[in-house]
Amino acid sequence: MAFIHEDFMLSNEYARELYHDSAEGLPIIDYHCHLSPQEIAENIQFRDITQLWLGGDHYKWRAMRGNGVPEEYITGDRSPWEKFEKWAETMPYAMRNPLYHWSHLELSRVFGIEKVLKPETAREIFEECNAKLATEEFRGQALIRKFGVEVVCTTDDPADDLRWHRMIAGHPFGTKVLPAWRPDKAMAIEDPKAYKEYLVKLGEVAGEEIDSYADLIEALKKRHDFFASMGCKLSDHGLEAFYASDYKEVEIEMIFKKVLLDIAPGPRELDKFRSAFLHDMAVMDAEKGWAQQYHVGAIRNNNEKMFKLLGPDTGFDAIHDLPLAAAGHRFFSRLAAEDKLAKTILYCLNPKDNELLAVMAYTFNDGTFPGKMQLGSAWWFLDQEDGMRKQLNALSALGLLSRFVGMLTDSRSFISYPRHEYFRRILCDVLGRDLADGKLPKSEMPFIHQMVKDISYNNAKRYFNF
Repeated sequence: MAFIHEDFMLSNEYARELYHDSAEGLPIIDYHCHLSPQEIAENIQFRDITQLWLGGDHYKWRAMRGNGVPEEYITGDRSPWEKFEKWAETMPYAMRNPLYHWSHLELSRVFGIEKVLKPETAREIFEECNAKLATEEFRGQALIRKFGVEVVCTTDDPADDLRWHRMIAGHPFGTKVLPAWRPDKAMAIEDPKAYKEYLVKLGEVAGEEIDSYADLIEALKKRHDFFASMGCKLSDHGLEAFYASDYKEVEIEMIFKKVLLDIAPGPRELDKFRSAFLHDMAVMDAEKGWAQQYHVGAIRNNNEKMFKLLGPDTGFDAIHDLPLAAAGHRFFSRLAAEDKLAKTILYCLNPKDNELLAVMAYTFNDGTFPGKMQLGSAWWFLDQEDGMRKQLNALSALGLLSRFVGMLTDSRSFISYPRHEYFRRILCDVLGRDLADGKLPKSEMPFIHQMVKDISYNNAKRYFNF
């Protein structure tokens, strides 16, 4: 039997029935990813499997470094084959790391290759993948279509002109590609020089001179309107923690003016500015009827030497341990008091915060929409079997699993869509084990089948109004 077989990760008859009858083959709504809109629009053809698989994949880079692979074979100038060979050498040592499952799922589902990747099979797999990538059926848009992806939401800065989204809309290929609002750079006043450069770019696309905080919010409102006109329905924020300090508008203006004078803000000023900024962004989302996502708990660019050498998003971020509860509750309470609390999904990077965020979300549900506030899928370092099971258990124990909007790729790769299959298999196995143990009534199988369909597809379609 092949390693990746039809009942992979399905431990009993109930899990197998739920997966094959209700989850398998459903369309995919990838409501948060980091695919390049330009690469989608240009229907990228990958040079080889190394570009597709190892280019920019900091998950694999971390594993290779941990296996003693020199940087020249990871981000350096070694040949595509040499880099792939080093990845193949790493694979046997990656057993029980999610990369082992993901890589073999992708080989099976994308390329139809059932062999286990290891040094002995590396050359054969390298050449077979490269031959297929040279064909039209393995260009970027075809890879997205292959997995029945109905909607893709990319991650886009307010200063982006969204020209690639316009190009895609003008040349549809069967998948709706929409922007998602990610205003992190507009909040990043800790580096005045870089921030002022960003304000120039933002002001140009918004047609605004940004000389005050009020100007900034006006420019962002214009861009928010533009994103909405391009089909945007959700925002996303990458945060170390929540911010909800008390502040006055005059204080925020003074902090902004100091930044324009190249004076870096102090910790209390940073906290006040972030508190004001995030509140104003959340009000915009609520007024548009968007959903908002908060990814909290990352500490970034920790290896100073490698950050200077390679820049951000190269495998040197980690799990933070800042407190979230007090500021998070204050933040959402203010919005609720103003009737400006949008649909909200909360993601944690520290596993200690699963239960915390699940309870926080349900503290602010108001009966206006099923699952309006909810704990999001297992994110980043938690996006693996154990992390998914823990997230599902926390959500089930403290909320309503049946209202969960399900999985996303959060990926820069065109072939990460088997992660949806991986999640669906784990979901069905969790429910299947409960059925086998008598924790769920077998008489309710029709409802449980519908729950699987909803979590896998229907809930996201309704929640985001796609």
